[in-house]
Amino acid sequence: MLQKRQIVHYKENGYLVVEDAVKGETLNELRRVTDAFLEQARSVSTSNDVFDLAEGHTAEQPKVNRIRVPDRQHPAYSSMMRSSTVLDIVADLIGPNIRFDHSKLNCKPAGGGATIEWHQDWAFYPQTNDDMLSINVMLDDCAAENGPLSVIPGSHMGPIFDHHDDGWFVGAINPEVAGFDASSAVALTGPAGSITVHHVRAVHGSSESRSGRPRSLLNLNYAAADTWPLLTPERSVPLTEDPDAFESLIVRGEATIVPRLADVPVRLPVPGARLGSIFQQQSAFIGRSFGAEE
Repeated sequence: MLQKRQIVHYKENGYLVVEDAVKGETLNELRRVTDAFLEQARSVSTSNDVFDLAEGHTAEQPKVNRIRVPDRQHPAYSSMMRSSTVLDIVADLIGPNIRFDHSKLNCKPAGGGATIEWHQDWAFYPQTNDDMLSINVMLDDCAAENGPLSVIPGSHMGPIFDHHDDGWFVGAINPEVAGFDASSAVALTGPAGSITVHHVRAVHGSSESRSGRPRSLLNLNYAAADTWPLLTPERSVPLTEDPDAFESLIVRGEATIVPRLADVPVRLPVPGARLGSIFQQQSAFIGRSFGAEE
C-alpha cells in the first residue's frame, strides 16, 4: 500500500496522510451508518455506552462528541478495522504481526465540535514498546476550518510530556509549561476517504470546527503483537483471560505471549481523576492550546 517515501516520511515526522484510500460503496456505507447513529442520538439525553454527548445536546440540535467502540456497534466499522486497506498500511509501518487495540469515532458537528487539547496517546496507555499507531478514516472532507487533527512533526521522537494538572492526570499538555513550539503543527486535511496515521507518541490535538460542515473520523488503533500494556489492566484482560478474545484481537500475523521490551520514555497516567472520555478529562484545560471556544 505505501511507497518507500511515505514510510520514510512517517518514520521521520510521526504522521502520514494517504488520500482517497477508502472509496466507493465502502465509504458510502460508513457514512450512511454514521449518519444513522447521529440521527439515533436525537433520542438520547445523556451519554451512554454508545454516545459521548457534547454540552448543549438536544433532540432538535444533536451534538455528539464520540460514538464509542464503533467496531462493536456495527459490522461496517468492524469490517473496516479488519480491512486490507487499513492493515496493509499498518503492516508497512509496524510489521506483519498486528494486534487491534481499540476504536472510537470522533465527531465535530457543523458549526461546532469540541476542542481536543495537545496530548500524546502514549500518555494514556504506556506499553512495553512504542510500535503503536492510530489510523483515522475521514468520513467527511476535512479542511483547515472544520477542526482537523493537527500533529507536531518529529514529536514522536521526543519526550513524553506531563499530562497532569494540580497533581491529577487530565490527558492534556499545558503548552506553557511543556515549552514546545506548537507553531510547527501540521493540519492533516484531505477529502473524504483519506486516511491519516500518527505515531502513539506524536503530540496532536484539534481546534473546534468553524465551518458549516460536519467532520467525523473513524479512529482505529493498532499495536505490534509483542506490544503489551504496562499499567492499565482493563486493556490486558481480554488478552489474558479469554483465549478466543486473545486470538480475535490479532488481526494479522501471529500472537505472542513474549512482550518486546524497548528503551522508551514513560510517564504513568496516575493518579487519574477517571472522569470518563478525553472530553471530560480535558475539561479544565479547554482553550489553553487553541483559544477559547466561541
